[in-house]
Amino acid sequence: MKCTGPSESHKLALALEYALAREAKVWKVPVFHDFTLKGTDISPFYYEKAILWIRELSSLFQFCSETFALAINFLNRLLASVKAQSKYLRCIAIACLVLAAKINEEDEIIPSVKKLAVQSGCKCSPAEIVRMERIILDKLHWDLYTATSMDFLNIFHAMVMSKWPHLLNGVPQRNPSRHVAFLTKQLQHCMAGHQVLQFKGSTLALVIITLELERVTPDWFSVITDLLKKAQIDSTQFIHCKELVDQHLLGFQPSNAVYIFNPANQNIRTHLDKRLPCFYSIAKKRIEINSGARGSGPGPSAFTLLRAKPHEDDMQCDEFYDGFKCLYNEDRIPEAGQTISMGGSDSERQEENNSTCPPLQPAPQID
Repeated sequence: MKCTGPSESHKLALALEYALAREAKVWKVPVFHDFTLKGTDISPFYYEKAILWIRELSSLFQFCSETFALAINFLNRLLASVKAQSKYLRCIAIACLVLAAKINEEDEIIPSVKKLAVQSGCKCSPAEIVRMERIILDKLHWDLYTATSMDFLNIFHAMVMSKWPHLLNGVPQRNPSRHVAFLTKQLQHCMAGHQVLQFKGSTLALVIITLELERVTPDWFSVITDLLKKAQIDSTQFIHCKELVDQHLLGFQPSNAVYIFNPANQNIRTHLDKRLPCFYSIAKKRIEINSGARGSGPGPSAFTLLRAKPHEDDMQCDEFYDGFKCLYNEDRIPEAGQTISMGGSDSERQEENNSTCPPLQPAPQID
């Protein structure tokens, strides 16, 4: 769809209103107390590791960014409702991803539960995954359609491009679809951090866009003020979230220069082979593989300087770009026809009795 004209602006406003209503109805996140979820042994480290693992699986099976965000939404709502131990976290995580894929992905894209269990390395049987799906559905009251931070990012970005299309004029090699693809990377990076878990998806998405607009244009303030009013986001929460996200994204931006040790001198290589045979042989192999992939040999000095590419060059090949360019009419829109499939196969149902998934109990109230 094109994001221009008053009719499209009205549609975006309605989409935002509906998304905010769905978020207010079902939003729930786990709360860490004394470095763990109360009543469990799940620490922030295990939580963030589970998020990153879901992201790896989503990329492995070529799921869209909305599927990843929806899986995280299911995981957070479940962990806020039940007591779950870390040893079952992987089974919960992969079941959340399967449910999200059944909602957002085409049937032919979704692998079978057996194939997914093998390729993911989750160490769960297909019957365990199917049973965990049913547990999640029961605890979430089968209410799976909700607005995620990814949905809000798309809506806010489309609003900005609809009303202020000139904001990206000063950014070379950046069209709307590539721009929102880069913001998606930033959003997913932040979603893995437990520090911003307390903020709603609408707040987090608007903060991501705000930080980017601050970087690319001096006219960002009036734009964000207008979006804050439309989204009805508390300014105090927004500022707090902005400070945390700004710090969290410091590690996301590439540095200006990276030095990689590359011993061009044969004497240095011989010395390292003798003193550090195991470590250096692995490092040397990686250097040779990387050099062969680039089609270039070792540099003339012991340290090779690799300068980071400009911020805009990262958009030349982006895993999210193909999906977003349809939104902005930069390519032909594929035919719609998503099918929702919620059940497992008969053989997987027969294995349910052998499942070792534990029963989940309601989470205790935190005073």
